Amino acid sequence: MRYGVLGTGDVGRALAGKLVELGHEVTLGSRTKDNAAAVEWADAAGPTAHHGTFADAAAFGEVVVNAVGGRVALTVLRSAGEDHLDGKVLLDVSNPLAIEEGELRLSPVESDSVGEQIQREFPGARVVKSLNTVNCQVMVDPSRVPGEHQIFVSGDDEGAKEQVTALLGEFGWPERRVFDLGGIRTARATEMYLPLWVNLMQGMGHADFNVEVRRAR
Repeated sequence: MRYGVLGTGDVGRALAGKLVELGHEVTLGSRTKDNAAAVEWADAAGPTAHHGTFADAAAFGEVVVNAVGGRVALTVLRSAGEDHLDGKVLLDVSNPLAIEEGELRLSPVESDSVGEQIQREFPGARVVKSLNTVNCQVMVDPSRVPGEHQIFVSGDDEGAKEQVTALLGEFGWPERRVFDLGGIRTARATEMYLPLWVNLMQGMGHADFNVEVRRAR
């Protein structure tokens, strides 16, 4: 399958690299076609790895992955082009996190989410929120954390969630450990988890952890 991954940071490169490793063809998108990080990644990843602009990546991908920061996601997706997103699964792994006045803050928060903002602005896209509750290395290799820990999906399109769940299975998340929270509105909850995630990371001194939901018998 062809994937367009938007964002050349640690998250974007980790996801794009895993997709290539799994046998998919990937275009890594950035603001400029000659972005140094994207060029270096594509050269190292092999013949099924490409680089280009956000619009190039979105046009190329049968599935589009938003791996830029949540605060800039709408701007990036606008530059990718609505016509390149229509009808496609859009996997949003972003969080609206920023450091303001020395404090970690979210915007939007509580009454909205980046996932919802994307779905409203691009109604033709089939938006699924997932993977935003773990470190990028755990995203693509959940075995870094022992146990039956879970990953979450949120989205209004059941078929899109099924497709994302299948992709998560390729990453190493078996279906029994993919927790469907419901519609895209539930992305608010996973985005608001991030301050706790950061506090846990600081307390542990590393990012190889996740949450496990246990049901009563």
